[in-house]
Amino acid sequence: MFKQGMKLMMAAAAALPLMASVAFADGLMTIIVNDPSNPYWYTEGQVAKATAEKLGYTATVSAHKGDTNTESRLIDTAITNKAKAIILDPANADGSIGAVKKAVAAGIPVFLVNAEINQEGLAKAQLVSNNAQGAALGATQWVQDVGDKGNYAELFGAPSDNNAATRSNGYETVLSQYPDLKRVAKEVANWDRTQGHDKMQSILQAHPDIIGVISGNDEMALGAIAALKEAGKLSQVKVGGFDGSPDAVAAIKAGELQYTVLQPVAVFSAKAVEEADSFLKTGKTGASSEKQLFDCLLITKDNVAKYTAPFVLSN
Repeated sequence: MFKQGMKLMMAAAAALPLMASVAFADGLMTIIVNDPSNPYWYTEGQVAKATAEKLGYTATVSAHKGDTNTESRLIDTAITNKAKAIILDPANADGSIGAVKKAVAAGIPVFLVNAEINQEGLAKAQLVSNNAQGAALGATQWVQDVGDKGNYAELFGAPSDNNAATRSNGYETVLSQYPDLKRVAKEVANWDRTQGHDKMQSILQAHPDIIGVISGNDEMALGAIAALKEAGKLSQVKVGGFDGSPDAVAAIKAGELQYTVLQPVAVFSAKAVEEADSFLKTGKTGASSEKQLFDCLLITKDNVAKYTAPFVLSN
């Protein structure tokens, strides 16, 4: 399912509009993502690469897998290879600041995607999903699916990523309006499917009466679904996700996942490359601010047919 989706993703990347022609573009664009074993980050890297190549650059994609030391070494490699620009999904909101500073000191502009760093004025742009808006969207749908009374659990992403807290806070803002909904467990599963599965098993042992699970991303949600199926409880517990991954969409179609909140990663990954290209040619990104938010979309059984390519929902 994932490989089939990637073919569609590449077609979508080729069709994305570009802001500039290839007439004056050349040189290397270095793209650094988190972990391409996750389809979200794979798509991020491949869309950025396809966009850069369409603009006339040579592009490489590498991964730090959340490790700031690896990230730092990859930045060193980009500097050694005289990259024209770096597209980076930072490993850590605080811990990645030094790597960005190093690239900037070497005269290489950095464009951040998906996750932010806790310092403005270093990167030329920070392009991220509107996580607060997406979390509110998802939590509202979750209440519609689960109901307004009962015990539930939350699966939390990587604490080093500001997106995890933003989504969790967004969930809390909505769900706190329903006093008969009680969160009895909140477990860190680091965006990972296996950890989501294992944490779900532990939650079920301690709280067998839960009626719902709200997850910070699709991978953790899919892990939870696997554990619920093994326990014979999926029909009793409803799960909501966040990302809009191909596997999550398949789970919605199968009736196993209630919804997912689609992050427009295919859009802002391409946009980051376009802004880098604009900056290299004109000294300006073309954007009105460094931090740029891209609204999320809700995918349910009612509109899942409009999911035409990975992380793309057609009108």
